[in-house]
Amino acid sequence: MHIAEKGEGPMILFLHGFPQLWYSWRHQSLALSSLGYHAVAPDLRGCGDSDAPASSSNNTTPHYQVFLVAHDWGAIVGWYMCLFRPDMLKTFVCLSFPYRPTNPKMKLVQGLRLLHGDDYYVCRFRFEPGEIEAEIARVGTAEVLKKIWTIRKPGAPCMPKENAFEISPENPTTLPSWPKDEDLAYYVSKFTQKGFTGGLNYYRLALDLNWELTASWKEAEVKVPVKLAIGDMDMVYTTPGMKEYIHSSGFRHYVPLMEDIVVMEGVGHFINEEKAVEINTLVYDFIRKY
Repeated sequence: MHIAEKGEGPMILFLHGFPQLWYSWRHQSLALSSLGYHAVAPDLRGCGDSDAPASSSNNTTPHYQVFLVAHDWGAIVGWYMCLFRPDMLKTFVCLSFPYRPTNPKMKLVQGLRLLHGDDYYVCRFRFEPGEIEAEIARVGTAEVLKKIWTIRKPGAPCMPKENAFEISPENPTTLPSWPKDEDLAYYVSKFTQKGFTGGLNYYRLALDLNWELTASWKEAEVKVPVKLAIGDMDMVYTTPGMKEYIHSSGFRHYVPLMEDIVVMEGVGHFINEEKAVEINTLVYDFIRKY
């Protein structure tokens, strides 16, 4: 496992999503470490400079408590940590993905396909291994990253078969305002070196496995103090039914210790990079209470 760490004091564990790396937490690591915390941001397995081992039998669990901040796939991992090892966590700041209990009658991917069709991005990522990787190679890593970073289209994110990322030479994507050229260059260098398969395997291998492992936990509640922040233009938030669920009593039933929900206007999916200063303040204001 490759980790980036900075500072001393109580540990804050930052878990990234797809297609991201430890680097997505660069702003939070600098800010929170300067305020007396030990910021730790790993490359998740299969991503960046971390290996993708065939077995996880030698994994170890920290014997101390940490503050957890997580986004996208990292947030999904975070919810499972809240359920299975709440003793490890002091608090959880979730960015983007809310907790949803498992439906024991239908596998997650099957349900997503019924709701959104075969072109839904999760389903497309799970098609023939190598298909999406070949599409990325065809249009270029930099163009794909810029396209994903700039998504603002409301509704369920879908990827048409004829052009998965809807990229063409006649309609190039402009780099959004929040990353610098050197940030794009870092991501491109790491994904060019390692490829996207490690990250895509979270969709191909982990989703249904997680469904199987959590089927008996369908009524479990999250017993960790939680704060949720999401952009109102996040593709998760704009997916049909998700906004209503996030603001429902049903969500709060499963997360009874949730402090509040922050919806940032005009903000997309990559909230920790797009609104770095605001997220730094939000995290600090929440965790310093504990």
